[in-house]
Amino acid sequence: MLPLLQLVPAKLLNSSCSLKKTLQCSCSFHGIPTPSVQWWMGGVPVGVDGMDGSLQVTSTVLGPWANSTISLTEEPEMGMRLLCEGKNQNRTHALSILLMSRKSSLASQAFVKGLIQGAIYAGVVIALLFLCLLPLIVKHIRKKQAKKAAAIRAKNSSKVRASQELAMSLKPEEPGKPIVTTFSESHILEKQDKRAS
Repeated sequence: MLPLLQLVPAKLLNSSCSLKKTLQCSCSFHGIPTPSVQWWMGGVPVGVDGMDGSLQVTSTVLGPWANSTISLTEEPEMGMRLLCEGKNQNRTHALSILLMSRKSSLASQAFVKGLIQGAIYAGVVIALLFLCLLPLIVKHIRKKQAKKAAAIRAKNSSKVRASQELAMSLKPEEPGKPIVTTFSESHILEKQDKRAS
């Protein structure tokens, strides 16, 4: 009697892509029964173990393992999808790879370069604008500080004047000494003298 084999669903265990002269992508599947591997390029199946113009597919099977490699000798179209599919009677497992053209990387490099240049130019314009506005900003700040300082001086001088007037009015008169008064007191005294006459 033959031992019963336990069925194992197909499972992608390893995948890789490398770019040298050609783009090579590999997929390794495991399962019982051994999975079959199919490559799809842009939704169209690619022939197994053969060459199709710019594509070459090589597959090997060893026990429950199925390995397959696809080589692309020509540049793929922008946004082309490559699909590696492994399946047995229990399961289908797949890996989708989005292919980008080398030319598209040049376009993205140009975009990034333009973006960086734009940011640098914007920084220079902002710096120049700031330098042009700096004298106006400084003038405005100095005006505010001068107003504050004038208000503080006026407040302090009115307090000093008021305290001087208060001190003078509280001094007792000494005979034979001239009386020193502030303008406001002398003005009041003159008015009183005129009334008395």
